[in-house]
Amino acid sequence: MNKLAELWSDIVQCWSDSSMQYLTGALKTIELAVIATIIGCLIGLVCGIIQTIPCGKKDNIVKRVILGIVKAIVRIYVEVFRGTPMIIQAIFIFYALPYFSNGAINLEPTFAAYLVVSINTGAYMAETVRGGIMSIDVGQTEGAMSIGMNHFKTMLYVILPQTIRNIIPQIGNNLIINIKDTSVLSIISIVDLFFVHKSVAGALYTYFESAVIVMCMYLIMTLAASKLLRLWEKKMDGSQNYELVDVMGIGTQLGEEVKRGE
Repeated sequence: MNKLAELWSDIVQCWSDSSMQYLTGALKTIELAVIATIIGCLIGLVCGIIQTIPCGKKDNIVKRVILGIVKAIVRIYVEVFRGTPMIIQAIFIFYALPYFSNGAINLEPTFAAYLVVSINTGAYMAETVRGGIMSIDVGQTEGAMSIGMNHFKTMLYVILPQTIRNIIPQIGNNLIINIKDTSVLSIISIVDLFFVHKSVAGALYTYFESAVIVMCMYLIMTLAASKLLRLWEKKMDGSQNYELVDVMGIGTQLGEEVKRGE
């Protein structure tokens, strides 16, 4: 018990000495995760749609060639960024680009961080969007085409609204992952929550105490994100109560009006 009391006292003291640093780091983590997730979702939406554009032998040869090249590029992008760790991507983009460009490309750390997380998220969301589009019953596409809609209008008004509703849980999952995985960006000197932890722990020699504080803060952020996303998903579901229309009653009334010549 004395050991626990001493540990608790050390944790409180660590928080008291560095609370503003922790809060600043947490805000940076949230800002980076939210903005990069939004950008990544937009990238994934575009890439997912591109992968599902139909193209057959009846289409123009130019369209087939261009679309084939674009789909191949998207596929390579998705496989590379899904198949490599984010920390390696951060190192390559921040350090390798200046090296291979002889200093012509020299990214600022914050911009590099947003770029890394956005394109990493985009790669995962591309597959999520593609799967979401493919999960919509083909009969809905055929029905839209039968009433004169082209592919663009079918996607915009019929397929995408249902797809977005279906992939909301995965969007939330990516946000939570990004809140945690942005910790690897401390390697390029991003002052997020994990960077603050390393700084405080190194300065005060409170490695375990600081880790406890940071773990609790990450847990609070991810739980809050999960709760907000569940509320958003519930709002997207709409009302559970529906007002039934007496169709038969309306039909009877119209029939009586016709008989009376009204």
